[in-house]
Amino acid sequence: MDSFKAHLDKFIKVTDEEFTSIFSFFREIEVKKKQSLMLSGEICRCMYFVSEGCLRKFFVNEKGAEQTTEFAIENWWITDTFAYEREIRSDFCIQAVERSTVLVIDLQQQELLLQKHPVMERYFRMIYQRAYAASERRIRYLYEMSREELYVHFSTLYPWFIQRIPQYLIASFLNLTPEYLSEIRAKLRS
Repeated sequence: MDSFKAHLDKFIKVTDEEFTSIFSFFREIEVKKKQSLMLSGEICRCMYFVSEGCLRKFFVNEKGAEQTTEFAIENWWITDTFAYEREIRSDFCIQAVERSTVLVIDLQQQELLLQKHPVMERYFRMIYQRAYAASERRIRYLYEMSREELYVHFSTLYPWFIQRIPQYLIASFLNLTPEYLSEIRAKLRS
């Protein structure tokens, strides 16, 4: 609860009383490592805010391999935005990488929250803008950088991911095989 309040304070100003009301629109859940929050084919009903831990979003590609498209650590949001806003079936899964504490809100609760606290419109706009900008950069990096450059860039920008996230998931996120990622890491160490 305190971490969410501190996070909101970076974007908007709300009183303690307003925050108590805002927080009441969310459910707080504990998620075990590797527990799924959403499976492919399910209607995407929720957005998740990570208070503690790490989640990932992935799909299973045509070869049957999991392809990680996104991670969410503390103070990050994750959902299938396209499916969430339309309340349709998702092609993605969302799973805990670590034991996590997560705030959950569904679309109906979010709409009620925005009606009662219009300042949250500003908050979500800023969050979506940042997420969109990050997505644009990632797409550019995927086109411009070699796989080795992509790993170096990622490990420089997000060194804590390298410490926390299993190597096979980092490989999946960077669209590498775990073996090739091991080769890159060995080459960089020598």
